[in-house]
Amino acid sequence: MTALIVGLGNPGPEYAKTRHNVGQAVVAELARRNEVTLSRHKSNAAVGTLRLEASGEPGSSALLAVPLSYMNLSGGPVAALARYHKVAPEEVVVVHDDLDLPYGTIRLKRGGGEGGHNGLRSVTRSLKSADYVRVRLGIGRPRGGDAVAYVLRPFSPAQRKALPAFVDDAIDAVEMVLAEGLEAAQRRFHAPG
Repeated sequence: MTALIVGLGNPGPEYAKTRHNVGQAVVAELARRNEVTLSRHKSNAAVGTLRLEASGEPGSSALLAVPLSYMNLSGGPVAALARYHKVAPEEVVVVHDDLDLPYGTIRLKRGGGEGGHNGLRSVTRSLKSADYVRVRLGIGRPRGGDAVAYVLRPFSPAQRKALPAFVDDAIDAVEMVLAEGLEAAQRRFHAPG
């Protein structure tokens, strides 16, 4: 089995610490912890291979990818990688920010709408399918403010303090999807309190 794990975000240092890049931060940290180097691929993404020894399937792996395009063009690199590595949409896991969830909340689902998220819209259009797994990372919604400006700003000081634990939990969610499947991860991460 090969899965494709994609962290959405925008390229460049000016976006690196913004709310919109939390998906990219999770995949980058997952790569760092597993000593996986993300290298530029012709698909316009930084890509590395994560060995999944714990899965019980010898030689099992997942591709970790961070598109090098802007968020609203993320689908092109994702679809190119999926085609190149023969990964079906059902084996794609997209890690992304979600305005509709309170900060620090993690929700997982397969398919569905894009909720106004331009990165997801691009991925769905390019894969010609919405049947991929989404790891939704709650960033909260601004009170009466501009949502676009909000996602492109850095986390607040309180959110930054809680960010390492949030990223740890998100990595746990991704790893659980890979090791035990979506339903097991949903049971754990959707459980109250």
